[in-house]
Amino acid sequence: MSDRYLDLTSGGPGRKIAKTLGLPQPAVLRRTDPDSVDSPLAPGTVLLLTDGTDAAAADAAGIVDHLLGWGVDVRRDTVGVATVGAVVVVATGIGRSGDFTAPALALGAQLRSLGRSGRVVVVYRDAEESDSPALAASRAGIDGFVRTVAKEMRGGATANGIALTGGVDAGAPSPAGALRFLLAARSAFVSGQILHAGPGGSAPADWRRPLSGHVVAVTGAARGIGAQIVAVAARDGAKVVGIDVPAAGEALAATMNAAGGISLQLDVTADDAADRILAAARARYGRLDVVVHNAGILRDKLLANMTEEKFASLVAVNIAAPVRMNETFAAPGALGDADHAARIISLASTSGIAGNRGQSNYSYAKAGIIGMTESLAGAMASAGGTANAVAPGFIETDMTAKIPAVPRQVSRRMSSLQQGGLPVDVAEAICFLASPQAGGINGETLRVCGQLVVGR
Repeated sequence: MSDRYLDLTSGGPGRKIAKTLGLPQPAVLRRTDPDSVDSPLAPGTVLLLTDGTDAAAADAAGIVDHLLGWGVDVRRDTVGVATVGAVVVVATGIGRSGDFTAPALALGAQLRSLGRSGRVVVVYRDAEESDSPALAASRAGIDGFVRTVAKEMRGGATANGIALTGGVDAGAPSPAGALRFLLAARSAFVSGQILHAGPGGSAPADWRRPLSGHVVAVTGAARGIGAQIVAVAARDGAKVVGIDVPAAGEALAATMNAAGGISLQLDVTADDAADRILAAARARYGRLDVVVHNAGILRDKLLANMTEEKFASLVAVNIAAPVRMNETFAAPGALGDADHAARIISLASTSGIAGNRGQSNYSYAKAGIIGMTESLAGAMASAGGTANAVAPGFIETDMTAKIPAVPRQVSRRMSSLQQGGLPVDVAEAICFLASPQAGGINGETLRVCGQLVVGR
């Protein structure tokens, strides 16, 4: 659904009126074309800053190698630079809280030169239990810093962090993959988020088509977010199996025909749903590598008015079905092979993080998805795979279009980006987590919400 307020205030007299009245001024975001892999990585020069330590210099060298390999213009200062498209701050060597003052202020000095839809990415080491209090404080403080900087961005720009874990180098596949995702237009609606990246994963043969040769199954694929996941996965090179209920068969066929994939009509609450999905993928493609649990329903009511049917039916689809299917998908040898790591990615929601009026059943199920993902991560890692979740905020879909006009406008403006996201934004995040380079990201719930002002 079109955001008419954004269209009205994105330029011309409407923008001037909004500025004069102190109204929100959302920017048109830079997004990747869901049908093309040729979008530039950054909208200008990438400026690299460090904390001045040898450790940060070593990590920065690995980052520079990747940026140059991706065809990015990377500089250490802004002399002769026309447009700063992104600023990457490498702060992996700080040992005390005071050590972060200089790189933080160096970043601050560059923010006014950051272009529209620019990016700020801070790379640092995650606080660990073995750290001294001083070291833990210096590292953990960056979390709050990144989230606050994200709230200060303008013109569609975003700020995110990459917290290195397990002693991994910044140039390793997963930190590099996270950096590429956060710099690119693929992360248009991701801001104020911290991605924890550790050892594992591998660089794809083609960074633009990282899912080449992978087989992906998507539930709830007929329309909305599911259809966009199918389209983006196919664009990134995957062979896709789309699953939806028989009632959505016509829309499912159209989606899968456009993506060159296959359709499977079934109800995910069926006891044999996982077996049938595996069988269909293996019959057509020889194996299944990635499962995306996207199918879901809404049955909103205040708890005082909630019926057993509304609560139970939503739980059956949104959480009980993924839990049951994962008993099959997470079994050794079910997903992937020696060349294709297993991935299970589930749709959570910001409602499962912060709650939402009238959605006690939905919030229960989506918080359950987050808990399921965290629990599943260890078993998946033991088999060389990963389990992650994506938590959308307000996304422009047929469901949110039914929200009354005033609450809908309020919901759109409650994020730092002051607008709703698009289904493609969720799809981009899911396909990143499905990719080989994301193998060191496990048990995470990545919010795709424009830094909604609720939750963490």
